[in-house]
Amino acid sequence: MKRLVDALGPGQRVWVPTLSNESALLADELRADPERARGVTFAGVQFPGIDRIDYLALHPQARQLGWFMSPSLRRGLAEGRAELPALDYLGIARQLRDAPPFDVAIAQLTPPDADGWCAPGLACDFVPLVWQRAALRVAHFNPRLPRLNSSFRVHRSEIGLAVEADAPLNDFTDPKVGAVEARIGAHVATLVRDGDTLQFGIGGVPLSLAAALSNHRRLRFHGGMLPSAVRTLWDAGALDRDAPVTTGVVLGDAALRDFAAQLPTLFLTDVTQTHDPARLGAMPRFVAVNGAVEVDLFGQVNAERAGGTLQAGAGGLPAFAQGALASPGGRLLICLPATAKGGSVSRIVPALDRQALVTLPRHLADAVVTEHGVAELRGLSLGARAQALIAIAAPEHRAALAAAWDDIARSL
Repeated sequence: MKRLVDALGPGQRVWVPTLSNESALLADELRADPERARGVTFAGVQFPGIDRIDYLALHPQARQLGWFMSPSLRRGLAEGRAELPALDYLGIARQLRDAPPFDVAIAQLTPPDADGWCAPGLACDFVPLVWQRAALRVAHFNPRLPRLNSSFRVHRSEIGLAVEADAPLNDFTDPKVGAVEARIGAHVATLVRDGDTLQFGIGGVPLSLAAALSNHRRLRFHGGMLPSAVRTLWDAGALDRDAPVTTGVVLGDAALRDFAAQLPTLFLTDVTQTHDPARLGAMPRFVAVNGAVEVDLFGQVNAERAGGTLQAGAGGLPAFAQGALASPGGRLLICLPATAKGGSVSRIVPALDRQALVTLPRHLADAVVTEHGVAELRGLSLGARAQALIAIAAPEHRAALAAAWDDIARSL
């Protein structure tokens, strides 16, 4: 009986499917035969809280190459068994293009059609960048995957090892929308115009934003990830029925997968297309809606590190920021709750310190949104920018921020 893990051997570099295309069959085979992970370096763009396979826990000699911090990767870094390059999505794409080919590339695909062609299922973001160059191409054919329109397809003749197995798909459950997220979403909705092209991801703010945009019309969507908030817009009649919906990954539950399978305008493609700043900049009124850990009074954005601990990676934010600011009428909207830790910590801070990372520099600042309002930063002087940000901080932190800015201004 053929197995996916039969392709693995010590010393190999192996690309693995992630996100909504993470293979439950591969996980089961590795757990049943962990010796297959000995000396293998597993690589894939895993997201904390979404991907479930802990490759480093399979065998003490397993290794991992990842681009987003997670508990397992943090443990692997401490043990010298993991690598975490400091790259955004386009940087990852360049690394995959320039690095030596992978020994094995594993993909979860639809079973071949009558002509032998397989579709990439729910994720087309990175696998096209590694597939053709890999020495051995391995496929898990899963009949549960929808056959979506995409820029990438695989012919059965390209595959060196294939296993067909019905296996559960990796569901993502939306978080509950709290009062803070609802207020942020309502503020963001006031900045969105009929006919805008939106980019957003998962989380409470996109969900609340979609609900707040129910009366908008002719909206479009182009993003790295298609979440359930897009279905909310479609059901409300807010999305342009004829406009393409372009993304790299469909991430949600069975209901969202069913919606995606019936969406005639949906098109999946890789990150060099979904995150191309030139392509984004050529779209009129491209509005990028993204989150952050904290924003300082200069307008610098930290979206990666909290309390000195890495939480994620830069991801697609830098590319979407550049594209939005180059777009005629485009907007870059950074959204975050005003406080953390029960209100004791302000997420509008005087200046990013050594415990933070600058994901976006101050010259890219456009608008910042908290539950207390919108700070329109584009074109403002240093002092006016600081005052605008203080005004959307939590009221109990504003006096301290104002005093801190007075100290900063004296030393400029």
